[in-house]
Amino acid sequence: MPETPNGIVEAWLAQFDEALRSTNTDAALQLFEDDSYWRDFVSFTWNLKTLEGKAEIQRMLDTTLGDVQPGNWKLAEDATGDAANTEAWVNFETAQARGYAHLRLRNGKCWTLLTTMQELKGFEEKKGPNREKGVAHQISKGRKSWLELKEEEAAKLGYADQPYTVIIGGGQGGIGLGARLRRLGVPTIIVEKNEKPGDSWRNRYKSLHLHDPVWYDHLPYMKFPDDWPVFAAKDKIGDWLEHYTRIMELNYWSRTECTNARFDEASQEWIVEVVRDGEPVTLRPKQLVFALGVSGYPNVPAFDGAESFLGQQYHSSKHPGGGDWTGKKAVVIGSNNSAHDICADLWEHGADVTMVQRSSTHIARSESLMDLALGDLYSEKALANGVTTEKADLLFASLPYRILPEAQIPVYQEMAKRDAGFYSQLEAAGFDLDFGVDGSGLFLKYLRRGSGYYIDVGASQLIIEGRVKLANGQVSKITGNAVVMNSGAELEADVIIYATGYGSMNGWLADLVSPEVADAVGKCWGYGSDTPKDPGPWEGELRNMWKPTNVESLWIHGGNLHQSRHYSNYLALQLKARMEGLPTPVYELQPTHHAR
Repeated sequence: MPETPNGIVEAWLAQFDEALRSTNTDAALQLFEDDSYWRDFVSFTWNLKTLEGKAEIQRMLDTTLGDVQPGNWKLAEDATGDAANTEAWVNFETAQARGYAHLRLRNGKCWTLLTTMQELKGFEEKKGPNREKGVAHQISKGRKSWLELKEEEAAKLGYADQPYTVIIGGGQGGIGLGARLRRLGVPTIIVEKNEKPGDSWRNRYKSLHLHDPVWYDHLPYMKFPDDWPVFAAKDKIGDWLEHYTRIMELNYWSRTECTNARFDEASQEWIVEVVRDGEPVTLRPKQLVFALGVSGYPNVPAFDGAESFLGQQYHSSKHPGGGDWTGKKAVVIGSNNSAHDICADLWEHGADVTMVQRSSTHIARSESLMDLALGDLYSEKALANGVTTEKADLLFASLPYRILPEAQIPVYQEMAKRDAGFYSQLEAAGFDLDFGVDGSGLFLKYLRRGSGYYIDVGASQLIIEGRVKLANGQVSKITGNAVVMNSGAELEADVIIYATGYGSMNGWLADLVSPEVADAVGKCWGYGSDTPKDPGPWEGELRNMWKPTNVESLWIHGGNLHQSRHYSNYLALQLKARMEGLPTPVYELQPTHHAR
């Protein structure tokens, strides 16, 4: 056995390459531990798929090798570690694409392998040395300027010329995916009902800032400046998205609302009805992407007596922030991120605020989260160690969801120790804390259910000090001037704000396409962990996100800024391959287990 990390990995890759070239899957399996994981993003499966154990890996290889024809596995840079634990970044190719992989070996055998498609052969982005010249150095009469050509394209697309892809939703997700498709030459229109790009951020409550740090939040291709604040204000993000849309030359239809979409079997295209600046327009794309965030419609509980309430009541998504709340009593129902932010905003502007906590909540102090959970991947320290944003995304993806909890639990155990005083103060104030059902903390809660946590940027101290009051338990009813708890306690209120989350993204599909299509796609988000709000069976990847759904030519894109950036690459490549007529045999399309 070679002694150096490079030697260990090169020997493994040589054997792996030979086994795959000769389609000897038995020989390939000898290179994997019994308890091993292969996570593939598009390169082998035209899917986002995690194979767990040798049997699943062999079934995938037996099915796909004839089409994929992988080869040319080579170290991308020096491997690290020792004979017991070795890690490496690897380049490889398939018949249709170039890929990038991350490999973990334990005693010379594979424990985890992440394979990702990075570009399609013959359809590479025109960048670097392959960039377009931009001008013909030949004088001719009637030649058109860049601006004239751009305006001509914008005038025709959606009218004389049909887009290949329509993206419904022009927030961060739609904009980032649109940029990738633009670079790949996929004619795309982004449909957004707001006045201009970035309004989905501008329209939120006044005090909103990103809770994730800047290194985690870059958009594709164009990073924030290096003097950008660690936690940017919502309006700053809105301005960045507006300028990014213009700089990336996206066909962005603002003031446009989709009213209906249906798939025409005869023409194999979508018929998408929109209203643009008050005028109806029919679009006929081949592919339709819903990029409407990380969730569906606002959840507003139906409490007895709500209709009798004499004050204001609305969902947290409608909270404007600011204003003068002096002398007003506010009750915020909910105890996650939005609830804390809104309680802080109301208190700051003079209100007498009570938070209603109906179930336990995970709290992570921002400083601790950045240091313990994100610091090795997304920070100045990470950049100094050579961990670029792109590498950080892949490192995070290199741990399949089955084993991600065991990697995260020690992080939150350390957080509990470090911030023990903080947590004991919160508990003394009556706050019901958790670290997830298995102690795996914030990221797993986010992936499993998209809720149940707060990144503390100051509101917890208001609860500790009693400036924001706390009521625990369930709401019994609402009267003309109060929220009544099951305990019988009455919380007087001039305003009730429901920070009660959102439904599944396929709720949008029910209204815009049909309930049947929504149920055929099924629940979006979660991966079958069989934990609260993420029912089984085990699926191993986020449901319906960035990959083929059970409805042909319909895709779901979303997530936070990090996920929108990273996964938009794989979705864009899937769409480009279909536009070019390349074979895209999807391996094991995920069954639909949960409707709306």
